[in-house]
Amino acid sequence: MELGTQLLQYLLSGLSTGAIYALIGIGFSIIYNATGIINFAQGEFVMLGGMLTLFLLSVLQLPLWIAIPLAVLLAALVGLLFERLAIRPLRKASPISLVIITIGGAILIRGLAMLIWGKDTHSLPSFTGDEPIMLAGATLLPQHLWIFGITVVLIGLNKWFFSHTISGKAMRACSYNPRAAGLVGIDVRRMVLLSFVISAAMGALAGIIVAPLTMTAYDVGIMLGLKGFCAAIIGGMSSGLSTVIGGLVLGVLESLGAGLISSGYKDAIAFVILLLILFLRPQGLFGKPESERV
Repeated sequence: MELGTQLLQYLLSGLSTGAIYALIGIGFSIIYNATGIINFAQGEFVMLGGMLTLFLLSVLQLPLWIAIPLAVLLAALVGLLFERLAIRPLRKASPISLVIITIGGAILIRGLAMLIWGKDTHSLPSFTGDEPIMLAGATLLPQHLWIFGITVVLIGLNKWFFSHTISGKAMRACSYNPRAAGLVGIDVRRMVLLSFVISAAMGALAGIIVAPLTMTAYDVGIMLGLKGFCAAIIGGMSSGLSTVIGGLVLGVLESLGAGLISSGYKDAIAFVILLLILFLRPQGLFGKPESERV
């Protein structure tokens, strides 16, 4: 394979993977902007999306087009319970305590998933077959097109929700100043709950659309969650286009590094990028430095 074709193949693979990181990163950003909490259980919602879909397909024998929205709905319900049972009772705790709670919640969800589904790796069927599509010498699977299409739709819906709906504008107000938002009649607790539900649903859908390519297991959420967090950091913890760009950049760099250097460095690349961003530009590539008036 020529170098140009190889680079195109790595680019297409990286963009597909980066789209998944972007969806997970937006989930991190939505909760952070609404609550100030880094939810390290976000990766487990990605895992739940794939495993719940597998359960609905194999055990309940539901068709794929019913299993997917039902799995997203169930994952969103888990996100709702997580906020009500773990986050809300400790709402006035310190940020580090809340972060530890989310890590504990992630361990609990992962452990329950292992008890229910075991340690085996499972695969989901592709949405529209596995016949590869040739593009200038590179190959592209139909599932990649589903990933690109669903990511674009979700980003558009996310933009529309936060810019043109009452609930979205209320969540934005809570992210800017929760106390002022409460004084003008916004139910801040309901907005926090909504942020967990939305981020859980987005994470679950990301886990579903990537499972036919990477397969799914009880522990896949660990690495996917951390890479989604890297995408959010690169984008400055914004729930908009900057996090999407951060995810795509991360996916492309990871794919190029794995293809041109060594696949053994695939996971390390994301964390090297994260450390460089934190050292050189803590507010992210697209974020603005915060200033506080005294």
